[in-house]
Order: sequence, then C-alpha cells, then structure tokens
Amino acid sequence: MKPVAFLKNVNREMKKVSWPRGRELTRYTITVILTVAFVTVFFALIDTGITQLLNLLFE
Repeated sequence: MKPVAFLKNVNREMKKVSWPRGRELTRYTITVILTVAFVTVFFALIDTGITQLLNLLFE
C-alpha cells in the first residue's frame, strides 16, 4: 500500500471514531489515575513485604 493511500484510509477511519465527551473523558481519566495509584501502592506494599522477609531470612 502506498503511503498516501494509507494516510487517506487512516483519515477516513478516524472520522468513524466515537470520541468521548467532556464528562465521559473526565470519568475515564479519573479511573485511569485511580487504577495507576492502586497498582503503585499494591506493588510498593508487596515489594516492602518481600524486602522485609528477605532481610529476616538473611540476617
């Protein structure tokens, strides 16, 4: 496929996309931020726990 034809197809497909409205976008953004924060805290706690366990075993 030629680059120009590819870009025309991309443009045509992008017009079909249903973009989120303001309130919906805000909800999605908050959901992503909360999910990232939860996963960060979860892995930090797991990492701390494993570190403490290894310190107890090797001291």
